[in-house]
Order: sequence, then structure tokens, then C-alpha cells
Amino acid sequence: MSTIISPIVGIIGGAAPTKEETTAAESVGRALAQAGATLICGGLGGVMEAACRGAKSAGGLTIGILPGTDAGEANPYIDIPIVTGMRCARNVIIARTAQAVIAIGGRYGTLSEIAFALNFGKPVVGLGTWEMSREGRPPAPIVRAATPQEAVEQALDLARRR
Repeated sequence: MSTIISPIVGIIGGAAPTKEETTAAESVGRALAQAGATLICGGLGGVMEAACRGAKSAGGLTIGILPGTDAGEANPYIDIPIVTGMRCARNVIIARTAQAVIAIGGRYGTLSEIAFALNFGKPVVGLGTWEMSREGRPPAPIVRAATPQEAVEQALDLARRR
């Protein structure tokens, strides 16, 4: 049996984020690294790159689950590129591996990662991301955060409780 030394937190979000989402992602990545967590993401640009940049600025470890078969596709802040050749199906790997997920903004790819994480029983913290509900049912259990620091604190607390 292996021991996970630090919590692994997934960062998910869009490839073309707003300036505010980029700033938030970088702050989230930095705070995760300062807390000793490992960051896992899709390994490309946008929110993923900003979060990794923040993590690396604080000495953190980053893992990128890449959609293609070329490790060179990874953003420059990825320490461990994992090539899959699985395109968007890689979202399952991110959701399965993370002990908690922080969703920042995002489009339909982010929505699929949120759905996979919730389906796998993984806690999801939302920072300016999707709100999901189904008629006649309570909203999806996404924990809302108002700031990057709050998102990190909530994700780490939820990951450690699991």
C-alpha cells in the first residue's frame, strides 16, 4: 500500500479564461503549494497554466494529464506530464486522482470534470464556476468559495476529511 504524502487537488477550468479567472487560478495554485498540496490538472493553457505557474512560484509539485501523446504539449510549469492520447476522456483521470477539485470558471469541459468528480464522490469547490440543478431536486453539492484562499482552505479541508 502506498502512502500519499500530500493532498492531491485538481484544478479545472477553461482554456480561455478571463483576466480575473487567470488571477484567481494563479493565486489558488500558489496557496496550494504553500500548503504542501500537489496540483493535478489537464496540463495545457488557460486556468491550468495559471494555476501551475502559481504553484511553481511557491515551490509546488504539478502533474498534467495531457489529452494527446506528446509530453511537449504540457505548459512550462508542469513537473510530471502524463500523456494519454485520450483527449477529453482524460477528465476521468483527473477526477479519479484528485482528492478534491477546485473549479475556476470554465466551459463544457469543466462541467464534465465537475460531473465526473461529483459522480466519484469527490468534493468540488467552485470559484466563479457552474451552478447545476435539476428540476425537482436540490442543487449539485458544489461548495462555493468567494476567494482563492477560501477555495484552497475548503478543498484541503474536504480532501483531508475523505
